[in-house]
Amino acid sequence: MNNNKNYVRFWILSIAAALVIGNSPQVVARTVLRNICRIKGQEENVLRGLGLVVGLNGTGELNDPATMRALARAMEIMGGPIPQTGLPGTENLAELRRIKNVALVWVTARVPATGARRGDKLNCDISAINGKSLEGGRLAFSALQGPNTQDHRVYALAEGRIHLDSLDQPLAGRIHNGCQMEEDVFTPFVENGHVTLILEKNHADFQIASEVAALIHQTHFQRDEEGARVRAINASNIVVEIPEEYRLEPVQFISTLLELPIYQPEPEARVVINERTGSIVISGDVQIGDVVISHGNLVVEATEETSPFVDVSQEQDGKSAKLKSLVDALNSLKVPNRDAIEIIKNIERNGKLHGRLIIE
Repeated sequence: MNNNKNYVRFWILSIAAALVIGNSPQVVARTVLRNICRIKGQEENVLRGLGLVVGLNGTGELNDPATMRALARAMEIMGGPIPQTGLPGTENLAELRRIKNVALVWVTARVPATGARRGDKLNCDISAINGKSLEGGRLAFSALQGPNTQDHRVYALAEGRIHLDSLDQPLAGRIHNGCQMEEDVFTPFVENGHVTLILEKNHADFQIASEVAALIHQTHFQRDEEGARVRAINASNIVVEIPEEYRLEPVQFISTLLELPIYQPEPEARVVINERTGSIVISGDVQIGDVVISHGNLVVEATEETSPFVDVSQEQDGKSAKLKSLVDALNSLKVPNRDAIEIIKNIERNGKLHGRLIIE
């Protein structure tokens, strides 16, 4: 072996945690259902629309037919129509081309999962479609519609002074409480006497869905036929019938349901790498198979053989090394994160990474 190469060898002896807790019982993770799932119908809704920002200090852009038509229409609504000159289309409203204090913007507002009633005020986000900067500008008005493009109802009106998110990004900002609801927005969560639990994406798994269904059945429907009133229909959806005694008070049943404790709701083993920031996030159960990798002046070997080298990874099951132990070893050798990322990617290409690799 070349002396200028760092050599790291992994072998399997016993779980590393045993060095800390000795022979004490394994700690079992516990949480409640509301931390890993939600009720169908309790989702955010996005309202969106176009608007005009005025009061800009020459940083707007009206040399655009869409913006000119929007301004002309707004002025007409407010009682100050602009004379139509020239041919229809882009040649209309030529006198508006001189205006530089107006910009066309895209406006969005998020209605929380709990819904919103008429008169409620929400924050709204503003993004410029044209112009150079929204600094100092004010949204004159914007009529916001729902996500369904076939529904032309105006659910909210937005206006107010724009606060930039950052001076480095002068074309995006927001208005605090600048959106006022004009219609109630609620989504029903009870359908035909049933509610649907939806597992969050990081916990959507057939095994977890089956365990959740079994837990609910054992808690609320022990006397009924198994699976008749609680069904896991796929990896993320569990349909639950509301018991007769809760039909008039479904909220009470749901609150009780979401507080049920569940043990070890482990999602799939995964490694998330952000190449821009160099961060590596590893779930504790990601393992690697027998593999030897040579990268630069570094040689990495993970096997089941014993070794005279420094003990780096100790496993209880005697099958494979933990990826976290590999990364810890690389960190102890001051290996740059970009090299550690390349090593992990090479392990995955070789089919020796026992988990899902996600690169952001």
